[in-house]
Amino acid sequence: MNTLQVNPMTGEVFLRLPAPHENIIITPPRDSDAADLVLILNDPRVYKFLLEPPFPYYLHHAEEWLEMVKKRSDEILEDLREGKTVVDGCPVQYIREVQPDGTDLLLGDLSVTRNGWMEVSDKELREKMTKENLEKPIGDPTIVWTIGDYLRSSHHGKGIMSAAVGMVINQWMIPHLNAHKIHTEAFEGNMGSVRVFEKNGLKLLETVKVELVGPGCGRIEGMHVLEWERPGK
Repeated sequence: MNTLQVNPMTGEVFLRLPAPHENIIITPPRDSDAADLVLILNDPRVYKFLLEPPFPYYLHHAEEWLEMVKKRSDEILEDLREGKTVVDGCPVQYIREVQPDGTDLLLGDLSVTRNGWMEVSDKELREKMTKENLEKPIGDPTIVWTIGDYLRSSHHGKGIMSAAVGMVINQWMIPHLNAHKIHTEAFEGNMGSVRVFEKNGLKLLETVKVELVGPGCGRIEGMHVLEWERPGK
């Protein structure tokens, strides 16, 4: 696990962002994150750009979500402890700001999963593509990955997410997932998210018209589609 640092007091692994964001770390999920998730995901400046979280977002939603993602993180960490260098995801996904007193503030989420082609309107085709992608063996260079993210609104526009995405791509996805392709989407008009991805080498391919309904954002009528291919491929 040489990519990950370890907190000597708690034993928790983390990635630390480079300067000027060295007070920002990315860690595994914690059971204690539930209340902060409720606060962040009920903020209209956040949830209007998200498709999946329910709205209103209640404590039981957060607790159920944390149970699921913590289990996944623990599984990946166990694989790493067993000596595996290529795994099926990233064990750290929660972005935190370390405070002067050593405590930290949960800022948001940066998740890495196999892609599901949300922008494909043909349900049967979308499910077929997703199934094929999920069935590929760990480390297969043809796996298509995706990145999902959100940040506490008080920290928008500070360059944090751009730095975090770059860190995760270069320090985790390339060496530990053997990632060769990343495919992601942003709601039409969410140019902040588009810029984050473009700064990290993803190219805007197209903006497609889709009909999706998000719990907090009403009907979504368009999605920006971005893609990255590993340099030298």
